[in-house]
Amino acid sequence: MSADAPAPELWLVRHGETEWSRDGKHTSTTDLPLTEVGEAAACALVPRLADVEFDLVLTSPRRRARRTAELAGFSDAEPDEDLVEWAYGDYEGITTPEIRETVPGWTVWTHPTPGGESADEVATRLDRVVDRARDHRRTLVFAHGHSLRVLTARWLEQSAAEGRFFRLDVSTISVLGFERETPVLLKWNS
Repeated sequence: MSADAPAPELWLVRHGETEWSRDGKHTSTTDLPLTEVGEAAACALVPRLADVEFDLVLTSPRRRARRTAELAGFSDAEPDEDLVEWAYGDYEGITTPEIRETVPGWTVWTHPTPGGESADEVATRLDRVVDRARDHRRTLVFAHGHSLRVLTARWLEQSAAEGRFFRLDVSTISVLGFERETPVLLKWNS
């Protein structure tokens, strides 16, 4: 990043509500549609994003993220496999309280996900998104709760587990950027 060039920004949009996100079920590879509420919330993103110029627009290839991008006015978003949700393996489709019945205190941030991805594996692929975004003035991505929280931690040069500090609701916009040479949060969960 040169001293006279504008600092890159990375805009994050978590997909709209699905039945499983509404019910607190871990959703990675299960390709669920948005609910009616999720579709309406995605449409409501249009005026908030319409006047912003993006050099690069990416989306997770999962239907819920692609549909959110489309309804928000970005039907030409480029699918990027690196933006898929954290693979939950054996915990796909179940809630944290259900997991904690057999693994007390379990969180995706601190415990293994049998048959799924490790935090380091998720961080490795999201580091590629950070690298791509830093090569552009302003990037917009549509993706998922945990993957976007890890992406945020990696943008801020923190470990993947630090994503635990960034609660992220459906159909929200967050913006990452810089203050001088330091990566920072500019807007969160808006």
